[in-house]
Amino acid sequence: MINKKTAMVLGATGVVGTQLVKELGNSHIYEEIHLLTRRHVEIKEPNCTVHTVDFERLTSFAHLFNVTDVFICLGTTIKKAKSKEAFRKVDYDYVMKAAKIAKNCNVEKLLVITAMGANSKSTFFYSRVKGDVEGGLQQLALKSVHIFRPSLLLGEREEFRVGEKISGIVSSIAQFIFIGPLRPYRAIEAKKVAAAMYIAAQTSTTGFHIHPSDDIEKLAASNDC
Repeated sequence: MINKKTAMVLGATGVVGTQLVKELGNSHIYEEIHLLTRRHVEIKEPNCTVHTVDFERLTSFAHLFNVTDVFICLGTTIKKAKSKEAFRKVDYDYVMKAAKIAKNCNVEKLLVITAMGANSKSTFFYSRVKGDVEGGLQQLALKSVHIFRPSLLLGEREEFRVGEKISGIVSSIAQFIFIGPLRPYRAIEAKKVAAAMYIAAQTSTTGFHIHPSDDIEKLAASNDC
């Protein structure tokens, strides 16, 4: 008999989070799935409960972190956030705050999306913030952490991003060009990232793990077996 698990998803309305909620809801492994969102949304997936929270007061909702696995799919853009400071608050501060609460609650696995090129010493602000997140998570020394570094994500978003839409179309058409050294730059479907996160959560591995796009593809493929 499979031991039932519980899960939490932060960023459940994003391009990956939406797919992840479907993946978890259809798995029959998670008996409870808690979704932390900044605004109320209607979710029809099985066993899902939506909690509208103020991420500035995340510690007030620490009791909701008493779950088996925590999935963090939080992310924004500088254009949407309006400033670098606001961007870092979502992509770094909220992620680290959630990770610290998860550690205090002794979660079994923490699974987080960063980005290809994440590097705390990067000259690019976006990549530097993602690198800072990875470094911070590694220092926390949780039981099991899985970092996912996708390239450009393909999938339906709530907000329309012209640049990403054009890049996604070009990348999907020219996938055959991205071979050899260029392979890591191939666009990847959000549902594949979600599938890879789900598969990683079912493993018994402990420690700190980073999954680049190629690894994400392999994990997602194993979900179809």
